[in-house]
Amino acid sequence: MKNNDIPCCAADAMRRVKPVEVYGVTVGLAMLDLVFAEVRDLGLIDESAVRAELIKRVKVYNYVPPPAAEAYARAVYREYGRWNSQGGIK
Repeated sequence: MKNNDIPCCAADAMRRVKPVEVYGVTVGLAMLDLVFAEVRDLGLIDESAVRAELIKRVKVYNYVPPPAAEAYARAVYREYGRWNSQGGIK
């Protein structure tokens, strides 16, 4: 089974990196559009459940330093809100 949303190689994955501000520093996070779409499709309503699912899935594709996990979760949730307000545009 082929999943067209998963990058075929490192170069393809790098094209899918989005800048996100965490603690005032811009970091690049890979595969956010895919993560956002997957979490949206879960239909979660509770903010804490959405944040937990977002960060869990972000960690699949990105290193998240344990001491900064909460800051990353806040930043990713903020970006998820922006993504949703734009209609979930990839």
